[in-house]
Amino acid sequence: MSKGVLLVNLGSPDSTSVSDVRKYLREFLMDGRVLDVAWPLRAFIVGMILIKRPKQSAHAYRGIWTPEGSPLIVISRRVQAALQQRLAAPVELAMRYQNPSIPDAVRSLRAQGVNELFLIPLFPHYAMSSYETAVERVKAVASRLAPQMRVEIQPPYGDAPDYIAALVGSAGEFLDKGFDHLLLSFHGVPERHLRKSDPTGGHCLAAPDCCQVASPAHATCYRAQCFKTAAAFVARAGIPPEKFSVSFQSRLGKNPWLKPYTDFVLAELPGRGIRKLRVICPAFVSDCLETLEEIGMRGRETFLSAGGKDFAQIPCLNGHPLWIAALENMAKRFLGG
Repeated sequence: MSKGVLLVNLGSPDSTSVSDVRKYLREFLMDGRVLDVAWPLRAFIVGMILIKRPKQSAHAYRGIWTPEGSPLIVISRRVQAALQQRLAAPVELAMRYQNPSIPDAVRSLRAQGVNELFLIPLFPHYAMSSYETAVERVKAVASRLAPQMRVEIQPPYGDAPDYIAALVGSAGEFLDKGFDHLLLSFHGVPERHLRKSDPTGGHCLAAPDCCQVASPAHATCYRAQCFKTAAAFVARAGIPPEKFSVSFQSRLGKNPWLKPYTDFVLAELPGRGIRKLRVICPAFVSDCLETLEEIGMRGRETFLSAGGKDFAQIPCLNGHPLWIAALENMAKRFLGG
C-alpha cells in the first residue's frame, strides 16, 4: 500500500481580473453547501450577485495581491513544501474552488502510486460551507478518478493541543507587547447551516447556552467548535475573560448569520474605552482576502474611525514552524512513524 497526503484549502481567483474573479465567485457561490437553496433560486441569486460583486472583489484582491500571486495560494504552497520536507510520502495541495484543482491533485497522487490518501482540510472547524464541501468533493473526485484509492479524513482540530499551541506561538509577539482587548474573529456562517448540520435536529441555537451543553451536535457544530478554540486559546495564552471577546465576520445577504458581527464589534469597542486592539482570525490557517483586506484594512479603518488608537491584525498561522509540526503530527498518525 502506498500512502499520500492531500491538503485542501478554499481557493482564490487565478488573477485579479474581473473575469477571473467572476469565474471564482460563480463556482464558489453555486456550491449547494455554500448557498444552500434550490438550484433555480441559487442560479438567480448568483446571477444577481455577479452583476456588481466581481468588480468590487477584484478591487479588494488587488489590494492584497503579491508579485507571486494570491496570498492564500502562495502561503499554502509554502506550507505544502515545508510539510513535504518532513514526510517521505507525497504531499499534494488543492483548492476546493479553482486552482490548483482537486482533480489534478488526485491524478498526481494516483500517478505516484498512492492508493491510501490522508486528507487534511485546512479548516480547523466543521462547517458545511468549508470543511464538509471540501471533504465531499475530494471523496467524489477520488471515487471517479481513482476508485481503488481509500480516503481517510482528518477530523476537525479546532481545540487540538498542537493547533492551539501553534496559534498561541504565532500570536505571542503581538500579545507580549500589550493590548486593551483581543478580538477572536471567526468566519461567519448562516444560522440555518448550524441547524442543517445538527444530527439531533433540535440542539443547535435552541437555547442561548447550547454550545456549553454537551451534545452529539457539537461534532458538526461550527459555533461550538469556535467557542472551544477561543476557550483553549485564551487559557493557554493566559488572557483573562475581561480582555477578550468572540465575533463572526464575512456575512453575505440578509438572512441571520452567527452573531455578534465583527464589523459591528469593531465600531463599538472604542466606545467601551478600548484603544489598543488586537484581532486574531483562528478559522483561517493562511492569510487571505478575509484577513488581510476585510480585517487588516477595512476592519482597521472601522476601529480607528470610531476612536481606536492602535490596531493590529495578528497574522494567520501561515508557515509558522509550530503549525508545520502540527500538520506533520496529523500526517504521521496516518502514515505511521
